[in-house]
Amino acid sequence: MADAFGDDLFSVFDEEQAGSSKKDTPKSAAQAGSKSPDNAGEQQGDSAAVRKRDADTDGPDEVVLGKRPKLETVSAEEINLSELMPKVKAEQVETVEGCTHEVVLPADEEYTPLKPRVGKAAKEYPFILDPFQREAILCIDNNQSVLVSAHTSAGKTVCAEYAIALALREKQRVIFTSPIKALSNQKYREMYEEFQDVGLMTGDVTINPTASCLVMTTEILRSMLYRGSEVMREVAWVIFDEIHYMRDSERGVVWEETIILLPDNVHHVFLSATIPNARQFAEWICHLHKQPCHVVYTDYRPTPLQHYIFPAGGDGLHLVVDENGEFREDNFNTAMQVLRDVGDTGGNVGGKWDPKGRKGGTKGPSNVFKIVKMIMERNFQPVIIFSFSKKECEAYALQVAKLDFNTDDEKKLVEEVFNNATDCLSDEDKKLPQCINVCMHVCALFATETFAMGINMPARTVLFTSARKFDGKDFRWITSGEYIQMSGRAGRRGMDERGIVIFMVDEKMSPAVGKQLLKVTHSGTFFKMSFAFHRKSMLVMGLEQHNKMKKLEEEYNAIRIPNEESVVTYYKIRQQLAKLGKEIEEFIHKPRYCLPFLQPGRLVRVKKEDLDFGWGLVVNFHKKTNVKAGGGDADPLFVVEVLLHCSKDSVKNAATEAAKPAGPGEKGEMQVVPVILHLITSISSVRLYIPKDLRPYDNRQSMLKSIQEVQKRFLDGVPLLDPIDDMGIKDPALKKVIQKVEAFEHRMYTHPLHSDPNLEAVYTLCEKKALIAGDIKAAKRELKKARTVLQMDELKCRKRVIRRLGFATSSDVIEMKGRVACEISSADELLLTEMVFNGLFNDLTAEQATALLSCFVFQENANEMPKLTEQLAGPLRQMQECAKRIAKVSAEAKLDVDEDTYLNQFRPHLMDVVYTWANGSSFSQICKMTDVFEGSIIRCMRRLEELLRQMCQAAKAIGNTELENKFATGITKIKRDIVFAASLYL
Repeated sequence: MADAFGDDLFSVFDEEQAGSSKKDTPKSAAQAGSKSPDNAGEQQGDSAAVRKRDADTDGPDEVVLGKRPKLETVSAEEINLSELMPKVKAEQVETVEGCTHEVVLPADEEYTPLKPRVGKAAKEYPFILDPFQREAILCIDNNQSVLVSAHTSAGKTVCAEYAIALALREKQRVIFTSPIKALSNQKYREMYEEFQDVGLMTGDVTINPTASCLVMTTEILRSMLYRGSEVMREVAWVIFDEIHYMRDSERGVVWEETIILLPDNVHHVFLSATIPNARQFAEWICHLHKQPCHVVYTDYRPTPLQHYIFPAGGDGLHLVVDENGEFREDNFNTAMQVLRDVGDTGGNVGGKWDPKGRKGGTKGPSNVFKIVKMIMERNFQPVIIFSFSKKECEAYALQVAKLDFNTDDEKKLVEEVFNNATDCLSDEDKKLPQCINVCMHVCALFATETFAMGINMPARTVLFTSARKFDGKDFRWITSGEYIQMSGRAGRRGMDERGIVIFMVDEKMSPAVGKQLLKVTHSGTFFKMSFAFHRKSMLVMGLEQHNKMKKLEEEYNAIRIPNEESVVTYYKIRQQLAKLGKEIEEFIHKPRYCLPFLQPGRLVRVKKEDLDFGWGLVVNFHKKTNVKAGGGDADPLFVVEVLLHCSKDSVKNAATEAAKPAGPGEKGEMQVVPVILHLITSISSVRLYIPKDLRPYDNRQSMLKSIQEVQKRFLDGVPLLDPIDDMGIKDPALKKVIQKVEAFEHRMYTHPLHSDPNLEAVYTLCEKKALIAGDIKAAKRELKKARTVLQMDELKCRKRVIRRLGFATSSDVIEMKGRVACEISSADELLLTEMVFNGLFNDLTAEQATALLSCFVFQENANEMPKLTEQLAGPLRQMQECAKRIAKVSAEAKLDVDEDTYLNQFRPHLMDVVYTWANGSSFSQICKMTDVFEGSIIRCMRRLEELLRQMCQAAKAIGNTELENKFATGITKIKRDIVFAASLYL
């Protein structure tokens, strides 16, 4: 764990997090164990006998104590481990200071040092190459694959250019891939200016497809590999730019499949940001293609960075990481103290920024406005301002739009570029606000995270408007990898002495989180090997789990418990009491019940995960606004200020969010610590007088003696508030729980083992055996998972689905439906094929069909569902009925498919917008019909055009010329004006 409170106390609070926290058993249930010999401690659950973990809580699959668990045995021969384990080895290569170099090669291949270049280099550079560039180029000269891992702006593109130059010199073809179309367009322009014999393929645009060097998106390359394109027979090198994008949970599989499908004779150049598991990736490449793969890594940054924190409500910047990479904890704690002070004066520190970038209704310019203005005044421009919300990004840009950053000469240049770029637009499109305002943001660029994917626009300064982002599921701190990618845009090589990164923080952050982000430490894996990599690793894991199960079984059977059946019964009674105690605790922690009793001086017990602070005194409490995952306010949460006995080291510099309890025998220090309500595990009926001023050290320490005196007086434990008699909770559900507690207590007290002098020893053995039983069950699950992958159960289920839907015969011969489905790759091919064969499109106009297909390509959320006319609502209902049938067949085939979840992925939010656009409306008109961002509309239209082209091919495959022409008409209807304006790079 990182610290005592920081990660979840000062983060976005949510009920799930609160519900998952470990809590102590309250008095009503915990007293069940108070009669045991060693339970002279506190009634609320200090006894180890009472606080025993559930051996298993997963329901019907549990391992029953007292019975030998039945193990599933799997032999190594059955797993075919010898054939499928990666047979590779790694060698360290000596290199100069400034980079590291290692090579992974097949186990049966001897390592031979790289040979120096003979003759002239494929490409000469007008500058001295960095050590990592020389090492990577040496690998390319030796026709061996290489992964180049270096910071943004370090010069990785030099390695790619050399591979292209080498391929062109040898009359070979080379492919350069990138994750997004905008980056492909930019790289095409750069490569074309350098080599001329360059083509571009992005789906939207195809230029010179017969060129020796082809720049394309990774999806296009995958499609070529699926089709068995003739081009691949001539390719010698494939360059993957921004390969760390494989970490993307949705699109990462595209990179994975592409790499797997590439021929073994093709060599690779992988360009990546600094990653922690580069060798692991190289081992995978070596195993897949039976060829050496080098890893050249450097953490050298040509332009060092300075990282600053701007605390919300503050009036200055705090340098937390200097240009030497040193983390300045004192400055960091000072910045956090500013946040704490703002919170104490009523500022909503834990809340979310409002759309105007202000906090708590403060009047005046936003913090973003102030910082950008300061950047311009100090000549720290150009600046890239990253915001993780499109809405906030636009709002911030509009605020700053009133500032004038350009000289008269610069304005003329901007106007010239702007006029040239908009020449292809209609007069009406030129009047769009998006076009008018383009020229106002040259020195300051507001962007979302996607901009950092690789677009070549370095800046002197990078500003983060928030430390948190919504990742599709919940709000979280940005990861160090994301921070590296975006902050790396700061500092222009050869132009700036150092780059500046400013991090706006509007809620308290623990030093551990700060160090992980700002010191950019690397931990964990970046890459998502969802099929091939996991398949092989799980085979290994299967054998490991089998061996682990055998050892656990031996350990399980070695534990002998006298009269085991009776002991197990007693153990289960105690476990049920602990479970009921947690249910009672849920009632007690409801604010309407417990808040009236949290008066100053009330004794409460605090525990956070494994950190037990013991008893403390309530000082005060206050309400904080919680933020829902989708935005907006959720139920308020309460933070209680408690005077706790803390370790002195953990509360130095007043950093109480990192507080830890004082150890046994440690003098410690009493400190007022903010505690989330659910971390209070017990509320005592005892209240103590506390001094009005707790700032003096002696006043705080005197309360420690008072607490210790209370504990001495109550040898059976500090008395707790009774939930019914004292707190007045009259909920019938609570009474039922208490009745169950009383029934189980009666069974426990009358059980013969309860008065046995050997109770604790026997109980400990039983608990140990229960834990082993749980471990055996977990190992069984892991083994089952490994075997599932091995036997490809999901693949069998999917085969069952396509057979039942008529896509293939029982002998796996592809039918006509299957051939049509093969033509569709950018949307749900099963549903679209069913719709084609059911004649759903036959009676629709081209405009209706196009609008209906928009449901398959629009993937964002909209605040309002459009009110569709019957001409659109009817086809939508038919499509949903067809989708329900597919979901039902999938469920019957044992696939894990939820009907509602499946239907919800087809979103009709832009059906009316697309329909209106296809009928000739202007872009400004359709923008008024929805709250969806203009960029999202354009992205939907472009994806829709790609899907329509695939539907044309699908209709052509079955010889339906009328349907083919209908989809082709749809393309001509939507492909116009600013929506399909050409890239400025082309």
